[in-house]
Amino acid sequence: MTLSADLWAANADLAAEALASPFVAGIGDGTLPRAAFAGYIAQDAFFLESFARAYALGVAHSPDRATLDAFADLLAGVREELRLHAGYAERWGIDLAGVEPLPATTAYTDFLLATASLGGVGATCAAMTPCMRLYAHLGRSLSAGRAGDYAEWVTTYADPGFEELAATLERLLDRHASDVPVVRTAYRRAMQLEIGFFDAAWRAFPG
Repeated sequence: MTLSADLWAANADLAAEALASPFVAGIGDGTLPRAAFAGYIAQDAFFLESFARAYALGVAHSPDRATLDAFADLLAGVREELRLHAGYAERWGIDLAGVEPLPATTAYTDFLLATASLGGVGATCAAMTPCMRLYAHLGRSLSAGRAGDYAEWVTTYADPGFEELAATLERLLDRHASDVPVVRTAYRRAMQLEIGFFDAAWRAFPG
């Protein structure tokens, strides 16, 4: 078993918790209050800008051309996500310019940027992979046909192109990370922060 597969399996409890969370369940059956989704989109756009910066640090710290190219491709994928969020913002009247990050958002972005700045390529991959793999998992686990207004969100993360981005990051993890406590800790911490991010959106933006 690869390291990335082992880490995902070791955190299956958190993946199940994320899927069962009120926020994700509300997306899945279309009942999530619009205010909660709008607030989440604004927070996620703020988060994705930091995610892009973490990929850029991965580019800067890449030890070889193949790794540099892979991080650059992943960075391009985040730019596509940001365009998706801009589309939501335009249609739903969401202000992305003046986002005040919630504590859960700041905790996640601070963790990512600190790891990407100081932790090396392997640790950076361990901190970033859970976001990609979890969203691909959620996209495949939910049904766009039941998601109502949130069908586009489900289809985006169920798309084979997004799965390939997640797999690209996992391949980088397998190549550059060792099975050491700091890598396992970073991976699990990122999963916990994902759950905290969903929970914060659910609680901070009630319908």
